[in-house]
Amino acid sequence: MSQNGGFESACRALAEADPVLSTFIDAIGPCRLTPAPDPFVSLVEAIVSQQLSVKAADTIFQRLVAICPRSLVTPKAIFSIPEEELRGVGLSRQKIAYVKDLAERWIAGEIRPKEFHRLPDEEVIARLVAVKGIGRWTAEMFLIFALNRTDVLPVGDLGLKKAVQRAYRLRKIPSPERIQKIAEPWRPYRSIATWYLWKSLNNVTKGS
Repeated sequence: MSQNGGFESACRALAEADPVLSTFIDAIGPCRLTPAPDPFVSLVEAIVSQQLSVKAADTIFQRLVAICPRSLVTPKAIFSIPEEELRGVGLSRQKIAYVKDLAERWIAGEIRPKEFHRLPDEEVIARLVAVKGIGRWTAEMFLIFALNRTDVLPVGDLGLKKAVQRAYRLRKIPSPERIQKIAEPWRPYRSIATWYLWKSLNNVTKGS
């Protein structure tokens, strides 16, 4: 979806559908949700980042980039790098198994990112969660940030839960079912609405 056309119409539709979102759209400004350039790199980075701070994850990922031939994180590069070298950059044995499995499936053609663009969201998720270390949340983030899908609602995301609780003045963290009900008017732009809610946390607490 293009920034100049689609996002503007999406924001108008969301503002009309939900006054809470309208306030955030006015305060935050244009949506800056842009697709990641390389789907394999996106998934490797997501695996590396699991259960780590942003700073720690970025440090390890940059070390990983440095040991790849020509600093290119490709399936063949990840598959060929010895486990000892991957351990040396800070990856756990479990995460090494995850990225190796991802690379092997990519090389074997079990994961064909070009096909993802014509598949529905749930089919993409089903294919990705078959890979070790990729759960539904990681697959949903891939849909939003790598494929630029506009109607993804990651109800298990803690940031979204906190943002919905704060924005809609709920007494406790909302259940997935409650979020789905609140988000019904956001269709078909639930990814865009989610982005604004994530940003609203930063906007309120600083100015995750």
